[in-house]
Amino acid sequence: MSEKQATIPYSETELYRIRHSAAHVMAEAVLTFFPEAKLAIGPPIEDGFYYDFDLGKDENGKPRTFSPEDLVAIEQKMIELLKENAPFVQSSMGVEAARQFFANQPYKLELIDELAAGKVDENGQPISAPVSEVGIYQHRQFVDLCRGPHVGFTKQVKHNAVKILRASGAYWRGDEKRPQLQRIYGTAWHSKEELAAYLKRLEEAKKRDHRRLGKDLDLFSTNPDVGGGLILWHPKGGLVRHLAEEFCKNEHLANGYQLVYTPHIGRSTLWQTSGHLTWYKDDMYAAIQIDEEEYFLKPMNCPFHIMIYKDRMRSYRDLPLRLAEWGTVYRYERSGVMHGLMRVRGFTQDDAHLFCRKDQMPEEIDRALRFCLHILRGFGMDNFHAYLSTRDPQKSAGDPARWEDATEALRAALERAGLNYDIDEGGAAFYGPKIDLKMIDALGREWQLSTIQFDFNLPQRFEMSYIGQDGEPHQPYMIHRALLGSMERFMGVLIEHYAGAFPLWLAPVQVEMIPIADRHIPYAEQVAAELRAAGLRVEVDASNERMNKKIRSAQLQKIPYMLVVGDKEAEEGAVAVRTRENEDRGAMSLAAFKAHALAIVQSKAQQL
Repeated sequence: MSEKQATIPYSETELYRIRHSAAHVMAEAVLTFFPEAKLAIGPPIEDGFYYDFDLGKDENGKPRTFSPEDLVAIEQKMIELLKENAPFVQSSMGVEAARQFFANQPYKLELIDELAAGKVDENGQPISAPVSEVGIYQHRQFVDLCRGPHVGFTKQVKHNAVKILRASGAYWRGDEKRPQLQRIYGTAWHSKEELAAYLKRLEEAKKRDHRRLGKDLDLFSTNPDVGGGLILWHPKGGLVRHLAEEFCKNEHLANGYQLVYTPHIGRSTLWQTSGHLTWYKDDMYAAIQIDEEEYFLKPMNCPFHIMIYKDRMRSYRDLPLRLAEWGTVYRYERSGVMHGLMRVRGFTQDDAHLFCRKDQMPEEIDRALRFCLHILRGFGMDNFHAYLSTRDPQKSAGDPARWEDATEALRAALERAGLNYDIDEGGAAFYGPKIDLKMIDALGREWQLSTIQFDFNLPQRFEMSYIGQDGEPHQPYMIHRALLGSMERFMGVLIEHYAGAFPLWLAPVQVEMIPIADRHIPYAEQVAAELRAAGLRVEVDASNERMNKKIRSAQLQKIPYMLVVGDKEAEEGAVAVRTRENEDRGAMSLAAFKAHALAIVQSKAQQL
């Protein structure tokens, strides 16, 4: 399958300009109701836009917030303003003039100062040099510090294709030590039909939200006494995770990987050598003092695997070496960005590091990619899109020839796998090219899962080598390979993909026995015991509830099978089979049901 060309960046699309313009009009509408509001930033984001405001304090001295009624009024005002065909006018302003113009807007002043100092742009991204002029956009009387781009006129943002979605708190610059602002999220599309389709997807996404399902299905929780971004796995969620990990580990062993375990902490010298203390320290937890030395919770597993490699001299005959670990790492995520299982502070990576010779490298990439696809398809995920990130000549470590070899090996592997992929020209990290494999879920959303990443930096920093056939030392190729990414994030994706209705092999409870009356409980327990002995996970609902309520309760828990038993079933050694989709399959002998269920588990089939 031929490659796709590099995709058009979102920032260059018409939809980006529409959403950016909608954010300005929304801010204009807010100022009509809150003229003393202080403006922060209002960028387009994926599927929409937001704008941050400081509304001052309420009568209790707390940050004032937007009420639901405020949002309705703001949306109506926004629609009115869009109907007026006001032009967006771009200009520039000298730094000093801008400071005077925005003298009553402290957040804009901070942005101007950072631009003038050559530190960061309005989105907090580093800039290469100080600026003497700043960009300005104006429509009607609303003026904003902005570099654009925007549409030409407000009417190009269709009034019937915009919607304010919600409001929430957000810290300025994402720093909980800075002022708390009020953020309004909105969305804008080309047409009312596109908006309607998006809102429908949002409703479906709410039903699939892993945070709600995690609570409803008793899978996991968080607790402020434990700490933000640290997950507590309940028995049912822990079992699903165990089954997923067990499957993956067994497949790793069958495919030439060796499992290792490494500590949760390491001496500061390790992280100094790896470069983490130079480039990554802000994302690491603070140092721990042990025996007057500094230790750090590990943010990554790579240095430990390198230490295992370096524990003895390696020969060319020892390669390839494939080390895999389900290693728990800790990264300091800001409180404003943590999100259920998707963004946490402590998570377990299914990490693997491949060490190989140059001549082995193409086959190792093929193997790694095939293995990624094999595992993901085992979980019922078969719709993928890949991205190939290539070298930026201005920032890359290692020999350019090695980069070229590695990039071509990645490209060829994608071609042989028949995957659709896009090229991210110059988008690789400084230490090597990579493939990112994204799964497209039941709602058409992309989720980053597998990564195959070359690293030409760590082998140099750690002076890795092997003795070649020529008797001389050579540096191995090092490939990072995260397959599911993090178990926490993967579990969140899995929950949402299946809306909590896991395939039979992963379901924490596979069968619910439903005795019609108390006298049928002994037979239900007998059936449950036989099914458990065969390896199925079974519960018996011996409550006093009516049969229909028991069935409904099991369906709400998304249990795959309900086996209803009464006098007839007990007499005939049978079960009446229902599914969580409310399908009544009628009577079946216990032996036939057991064989049917076990076959589905064995094949990891998606359908019941």
